[in-house]
Amino acid sequence: MGSETAAAAAPLKIPLIDFSETAPLKQDSLEWDSLRSQVREAVEEYGCFEASFDGIPADSLSAVFKSVKELFDLPLETKLKNTSKIPLHGYVGQWPSLPLYESMGIEDADVLQKVEGSTKALWSNGNPAFRVMEYKAARSCDEVRRIHPHTDKDMITILYQNGVDGLEVKNKADGQWIKCQFSRTTSFIVLVGDSLYAWLNGRVHSPVHRVTMSRSETRYSLGLFVVPKAGYVVKAPDEMVDEQHPLLFKPYDFVEFFMFYGTEAGLKSANALREYCGV
Repeated sequence: MGSETAAAAAPLKIPLIDFSETAPLKQDSLEWDSLRSQVREAVEEYGCFEASFDGIPADSLSAVFKSVKELFDLPLETKLKNTSKIPLHGYVGQWPSLPLYESMGIEDADVLQKVEGSTKALWSNGNPAFRVMEYKAARSCDEVRRIHPHTDKDMITILYQNGVDGLEVKNKADGQWIKCQFSRTTSFIVLVGDSLYAWLNGRVHSPVHRVTMSRSETRYSLGLFVVPKAGYVVKAPDEMVDEQHPLLFKPYDFVEFFMFYGTEAGLKSANALREYCGV
């Protein structure tokens, strides 16, 4: 009498796209077309992908996270000097529901003067930094801490972490949680945000994601959040709307929407964007 053992299904992974051999990348070249197709398929089906690069010095990455640790080791009263009226900007932390989470946001992080202005409030001599997040280690090996499932509200989020995994993305097809395990130390995770989803009228996927911490090591991550400029109205172009793709959202000002998201109603909403301006 024969027997058969079913092979365990391989764990789901988000798409890995290698950008290492593409410099200088020329538009309409074979390499361009290949990468464009990979990116499009990834953001349509998963809403995210791992972008892998070569040529990023390891000592530079180590120096970044050394500075990040110094940032979060500052006294609380110092960190509170970088505050903002806009939700999730400036210093965020000391939440009873998320006691192990802190973040520090800097607006216009690609503008040197803006970064210097923020860092001089924290260090008398300044100390350039990104928007960074700290997820402190769980107190015991059995303890699990999670950042609640959510979608990002921006256009694009680019994340880098210090080697401690924890990011999980909800699979659109079956609702399973996919653990984002970086395949390289020089990889970044790219996620579609709700505003790009709205601008393209649902042609891409804005993934629900969370962070789960159950190890004894603190997790640091760097986040670059690409958002529309203040006063810009997010509106789907006419060519994105047709009979098969009816308009999903009314035009909206991103900052006004983000302020709504920071209210009690916005935070409790299962879909803040749809509640705010859904058709």
